[in-house]
Amino acid sequence: MIRAILGYAVLAIVGIIAIKLLFATLGIVWQLVWAVLWFAFLGFIFYLILKVISPRTANKVRDAVRGENRPA
Repeated sequence: MIRAILGYAVLAIVGIIAIKLLFATLGIVWQLVWAVLWFAFLGFIFYLILKVISPRTANKVRDAVRGENRPA
């Protein structure tokens, strides 16, 4: 009887630790996803402003990001 109760208690503790580790890992992944989306948004806004101010430079930036080498 005591052995079964002790076994369930240990199982519960291991389960709680596993859930905490899982949620911590998901939290880190979630933060990385949002950081990448935020940087992509900032890059998009920068590119739009650059496109309005200097379209030729924006084309050069787009080609550099895509890896295309066009003769000038």
